[in-house]
Order: sequence, then C-alpha cells, then structure tokens
Amino acid sequence: MRVYQFTEQPYYPTWNDHSGSLRVNLPNRKCDPRIAADLFHRYYDEWQLSDELGLDIMLNEHHQTATCMSSTVVVVGLSVLSRITRNARLLVLGYPIGHRPDPLRVAEELSTIDVISHGRLDMGFIKGVPYEFSASNQNPVAVMDRFWEAHDFIIKAMTTHDEAFNWEGEYFNYRQVNVWPRVWQEPHPPVWSTTGSLTQARLLGERGYVMATLGSGYNTRPLYDAYRRGYVAKWGRAPGPDRFAYLGLVGVAKDRDEARRRGDLVAGYLRSSGIVHLPFRNPPGFLSVEDNARLLRGETPPRSYTKDRRVISMHSASVDDLIAAGILFCGTPDEVFEQIVDFCRYCGGIGNLLMMGHAGHLTHEQTVDNLTLFAREVYPRLKAWQQPDAEQVAAEAAAPGAPSSRAAGARPGERVGAAAAAD
Repeated sequence: MRVYQFTEQPYYPTWNDHSGSLRVNLPNRKCDPRIAADLFHRYYDEWQLSDELGLDIMLNEHHQTATCMSSTVVVVGLSVLSRITRNARLLVLGYPIGHRPDPLRVAEELSTIDVISHGRLDMGFIKGVPYEFSASNQNPVAVMDRFWEAHDFIIKAMTTHDEAFNWEGEYFNYRQVNVWPRVWQEPHPPVWSTTGSLTQARLLGERGYVMATLGSGYNTRPLYDAYRRGYVAKWGRAPGPDRFAYLGLVGVAKDRDEARRRGDLVAGYLRSSGIVHLPFRNPPGFLSVEDNARLLRGETPPRSYTKDRRVISMHSASVDDLIAAGILFCGTPDEVFEQIVDFCRYCGGIGNLLMMGHAGHLTHEQTVDNLTLFAREVYPRLKAWQQPDAEQVAAEAAAPGAPSSRAAGARPGERVGAAAAAD
C-alpha cells in the first residue's frame, strides 16, 4: 500500500465568518494575504516532512473558496514540490479538464512537472464539482464529452514525439501540437480519476486507470466491483489493489482521547464542504435528466452508511459515526491500523490510501505529530499487510447477484458517495 498525504490547504480563519457560503461568492476581502502566505509556507513545511517520512503527496485545486486556497495547483503545489521534495510521488487529484479551455496548456504544464520531478507525477483528471462552473465560465452541459476529448488530446500530445500533429475536435482545435519538454515517464505519467458512478467506474476499469473514491465509505465496494468487471472484460485478468485508491480522514495519537480530538478537527473538512450557496449546487445540465428526476422524486439513496447500514450525514456526523462509516480512521496507532485493514478487506483490496492528515483547524504541531506517528507506527504495517487475492475478489464481483452490486440500492449509472460530484 502507498499512502499520499493530502490537505486542501484551507484558509480556515474565515470559516466562522461567512453568510451561508464558503464558495463562489465569499468576498475575498475576508482573506488576509499575510495570513494566506504564512499558511502556504506552513503547508510546504508539512509536505516536505511527508517526503522525509516516506509518504507520497496528493494535491488538488478548487476555485473562489476559503476551503481550498489552491486555485492553480500547478503553481501552488506541483511546480514547487517537484523541486523541494526528493522521493514522494506527486498526485494531482484533481485537474478539472472538463473546465479547462486549453488542454494543450495542460499537457505542457504536466509534461514540464514530470520532467522537473524526474518522473514522480501522477496525473488525476476529474470532471469537477458543480459549484465551480460559475467560476470557470463553462457550460455544465456535455461536460463529460469535453472531459474525454480533452483527455484524449492530452494523452496524444504527450505520446507523439516524431512530428507535430493537428487536432480538429468537437470542442478543441489546434493547428500545430508539439509539446516541449516531452514527458519523463513513458508512455505518459499514470492516469487517475475519481468517480461515484457505477457506469463511470466500469469505464475506468476498461481503460485500466487508477480509480479513487472520496468519502464513499461502505458504499465503496459496488464501485470497485463495477471497475473490476470492466477491467476483466477488457484485459482478461483481475485488477490488482494498485488500481484502487480511497480518500480517508486520519486522526492518530498515542492517547485515544487526543486522537478523537484530532479526528474531530480533521472532520471540519466535511462540515465546511457543504456550506455552499444553494443556486451553485446543481447548475442546469450538470446532472442528467434521469438523475435530476430522481432527485425531484426523492429517490436518490443516501450516500453514507456505517458498516451496519445506518445512514449518516457526513456534514454533521459524530467522530464515532464517521469511524463506523469508514470515512474517518481515528484512534491509537493499533486502532487506526485495524480500522484501515478492516475497510480494505471489505473493499477487496486498496493499494493507495489518500490520507487527509490535515484539515480544518488542526494546528501545525498536531499535524506534524499526526503525520509522524502514522508514518512510523501505522504505515510500515500497512506496507507489510497482505492484500486480498485479486482473482478471487474479481470472481466474486462477476458472480450473478453478487451482494456488492446491490449495495445501497444503487442503479446502473447512479452516483455513490462524496465523489459523485467530481467524477
């Protein structure tokens, strides 16, 4: 198992000073650039510590929000970390290419980062969350068509080396494409994506990309099994655990009560993420007609369940309920190890843990201790742990009437978990 340290680089001083929305329309007057600068430098220090501890690093970007200051992930994270870290893989998850007007620039930026980092880039392409279409000035209609055309163009741009080519697509047109510098990793950096859709999960399996789910908890197995079915159908063998990634919040401490306090602070990420002005939450065209009709009829199943199938709300759940739902791994090192292993067994194997080791109002000192304790007392045991047999798990997923395919009452194409908005 690989572990990627993740923080959204929040500007949390203003989280309690808003008028019902932390995204899109929160005035930037509330951001003190001096405080923001200190926070950025703090996050760089914690990323460098992660590198020294043997952890990998995950970054993302969001726009016009106090929940995540990284509005230009290439500038804020990748360009700096590709130089000041030495060993950590640098995962951008994600890069919202469905919003980007210029995929050629994306190919150039990511190719350059791959070279500077000596081939440590993992590139995660995502659809993007609904409340950022206003910020990007894009049309939500047909965003997945734009996404896949941008993806196909970026991959072709990164893998064409002998002569320039032109591209005449439905959404993008280029007379001359010739990316300099060429990528370090051949044929291109590994591709990741997130999803909360069973249909999209199967498609990612057919492409063989690493699939990540975010906050899907005990709704994760049906997504993984949909991926497995697509992967087996295309490649004729079972996907290994390295094809699966899961984002979990982590709070670990020697003292159980202190661990709970840290878990509660990290859960501030979940509580802040739902503070969005209503008109931005579901722009017309973002969801399909069928999904919107289900929402209006109240037929969309709950997204978050505990292991014993109790419904919870991620935005207001207690620390204990978040642990029971597999969304937060929290406790002493032994407890956190056991929680992660138990969840991995349920999923049929997870090769990449995206660890939110900092969020909310967790202090620098608490974050340093959180990361250090995890890296020294939990991570070595996770690396040594034997993942479930991939072939057996895939056979179970393919069996008619497999329980995982019926979990949470999900229909084909229906979204599951917190990643639903970002697939």
